[in-house]
Amino acid sequence: MAEVVLYHHLQGLTDGVRAFADRLRAGGHVVHTPDLFDGALPGSLDEGFALSQRIGDEVIAARATSDLPGTAVFAGLSFGVLTAQRLAQTRPGARGALLYEACLPIHGEWAIGPWPAGVPVQIHGMDKDPFFALEGDVDAARDLVETIGQDQGQLFLYAGDRHLFTDSSLPSFDAAATDLVVERSLEFLGRLTF
Repeated sequence: MAEVVLYHHLQGLTDGVRAFADRLRAGGHVVHTPDLFDGALPGSLDEGFALSQRIGDEVIAARATSDLPGTAVFAGLSFGVLTAQRLAQTRPGARGALLYEACLPIHGEWAIGPWPAGVPVQIHGMDKDPFFALEGDVDAARDLVETIGQDQGQLFLYAGDRHLFTDSSLPSFDAAATDLVVERSLEFLGRLTF
């Protein structure tokens, strides 16, 4: 059993994010879903970005790290990857990372820093997603996996151009791709020991 902290995307802690967390729970894992937006459910990515700016980085960071377990796998959906990846790279007790539809660079001026030894990562995204595939995230994901090696890092690409395809409450949902994401995520979590 793994303990997972799953951070939501820019449209908030939607029913689809909760359903995704429930699918990981059904695999026998404990999954926490902090609400970074305190119940707000923006109707679009632009509205979510504007809300995140109004709330501010300090408040979001405080909400993200309140009551964290001592050891955890940090997971994020799109916007949530900003927090999940930062914690996976910097927090003692990080046991792994599941990055959905986003990935930050580990090299260059925008990098948080190097990837820590012994922290495996799995990254998922669509191959034509305008955010993941066309804004550099997929390149950052490839670099991360190449840097840490395929025994510690995995990148899975799915055919399509949808963003937030794992959220069953949004029109962008892709059930078949999400089934594969969940299957692979559960395999990843099953390999971890706590």
